[in-house]
Amino acid sequence: MLRPKKSLGQNFLIDENIARKIVAALEITPSDAVLEIGPGRGVLTKYLVESAGKLLAVEIDRALVAQLSERFGEAENFRLLNEDVLKLDLTSVLNSRHRWKVIGNVPYHITSQIFFKLFEHREKISTAVFMIQREVADRMAAAPNCKDYGILAVFCQFYAEVEKLFHVSRHVFAPKPDVTSAVIRLKMRQHLPIAGTELKIFTEIVKRGFGQRRKMLRNSLQKTTDLSVDWDKIDFNFERRPEQLRVEEFVALAQQIAQKQIRS
Repeated sequence: MLRPKKSLGQNFLIDENIARKIVAALEITPSDAVLEIGPGRGVLTKYLVESAGKLLAVEIDRALVAQLSERFGEAENFRLLNEDVLKLDLTSVLNSRHRWKVIGNVPYHITSQIFFKLFEHREKISTAVFMIQREVADRMAAAPNCKDYGILAVFCQFYAEVEKLFHVSRHVFAPKPDVTSAVIRLKMRQHLPIAGTELKIFTEIVKRGFGQRRKMLRNSLQKTTDLSVDWDKIDFNFERRPEQLRVEEFVALAQQIAQKQIRS
C-alpha cells in the first residue's frame, strides 16, 4: 500500500462508516455529475461510482492515479485526471449542461484556495461537501460578534449557504493528523445581490475592514481605501467594527459606496 506523502498533506480516511456518511451528505441522484477532489485511495470514490451518473476525479499524486485507474477504470461513469486542482481549468472541465456536485477530503493547507476557486464557477455547481480542519469549518460558519467571524465567513456565506454537519475524530485517519476534522456542506447561491463595481467594492471593504479588525470602520475604510467617495453622504454607522456586521450589511454598504462614488 502506498505511503502518504507529507509534502501533499495526505491523511487518508480509513473509516468506512464516516466515508458513507460524507457521501450521503452530498445527496447524490443517478442523474448527478460529481467532481471529486483528491480521491486518494478511493475511500469515497467507491461509493460515488455506485451512486453518481457521472464521476470525475482529480488527483495530483501519480502513484495514486495508477492505483485508482486500476481499481475504477472500467466503470463507464468514471473519469480520472492527474492534475493539480488549483491549476485546473474548471471552465472546460465543468462544460456539460449538468450543475455539478463537488466532494473531497482535501489537504488542509489549500482548503481556502479550493473554495474560492469553486466560488468563481458557482453557476456550474449546486452543492459541495468537504471534510476540512475543524477550525476552518468553524470560521466558515461563524456568525457576527465572535472571534471566528472574519473574511472567510463573510465570503463563504456571501457565495453559499454554509452548513457544518459533523466532526470527525483524528483517529479515523492514517496517518493521524494533529487536528480534529469537520464535514461542511455548501449550497451555492446562483443569484448574487451584487455584481460588477458593487462586487469589487464589497470585496475591498471586507478585506480592508478585517485587515484591521480591531479598528472602527471609520479608520479601517475611510483612511485606507482608494475609493473616491464622499463618506459623509453615506448613511452608515462607521463607529462599528467589521466583526459586528452581517454579510447583508457589507452588501448594503458596498451598494451605497457605489452609488456615492465621485465621478471624475
